Amino acid sequence: YRPRCAILNNLEFDHADIFVDLAAIETQFHHLVRTVPSQGRLVVNIREDSLKRVLSRGCWTPVQHFGARKEEPGALRARGEPHAFDVLRGSLKIARVDWTQLGEHNQLNALAAIGAAEHVGVSPDLAGAALHTFTNVRRRLELRGEAAGVKVYDDFAHHPTAMRTTINGLRRKVGTQRILAVFEPRTNTMKKGEMKAQLPWALEEADLAFCLQGNYGWDAAQALSPMGAQAVVADSVDKLVSALLGRARSGDHVLVMSNGGFGGIHDKLLA
Repeated sequence: YRPRCAILNNLEFDHADIFVDLAAIETQFHHLVRTVPSQGRLVVNIREDSLKRVLSRGCWTPVQHFGARKEEPGALRARGEPHAFDVLRGSLKIARVDWTQLGEHNQLNALAAIGAAEHVGVSPDLAGAALHTFTNVRRRLELRGEAAGVKVYDDFAHHPTAMRTTINGLRRKVGTQRILAVFEPRTNTMKKGEMKAQLPWALEEADLAFCLQGNYGWDAAQALSPMGAQAVVADSVDKLVSALLGRARSGDHVLVMSNGGFGGIHDKLLA
């Protein structure tokens, strides 16, 4: 990759089958940063300590920070809810975004996109207006259907941080209505058990959690034990569906999270 403009959105440990630790991934990002030309732009999430470490190893390109929680010189920040917010640079309002996306992660994505588009001559106000017409891709809080008053969603989240962020996005939409989170530890990193201790944290805002137990070499029930009766573990998709049918009630939101097909669980639940 030799980008003229690169968005560095977040950086944490993953792909444990390839990288020894987070520092090894930061080194790869450092090599990426070295390829961006001096007349290019780096659009960088100001919240990420890992990205600060990457840039501290050498940066030869102008940086546009985004995601500031308070006024920072030159940084892009949002004022308002993720689905409707002003974009500010410092204290100056430069754009407005009103769209259908949910979650703070999508708000950060919008700021990054506006910062990158500006580098190729698109004014922030025009970029913000364009985002109003944005239609999300599949498998990002995608509503797959509704049956017996229960909505079933599909999401690609498969890392604890992504799971937590996705649940938070849905929580902001549904308020106090129940969220039933369903997931499978499918990636190589998750199967290795590298992040099992983070699962209760990832699922904190869900009312109930349902996990598929595979041949991971670690016990999902034990990893989820801090959640007590909130967590249900089953060793097959059909058993997981049965457990869900026994607990779900009208008005619930079932959020299925996996980077795979999950044995067609969405259609089985709706059927």
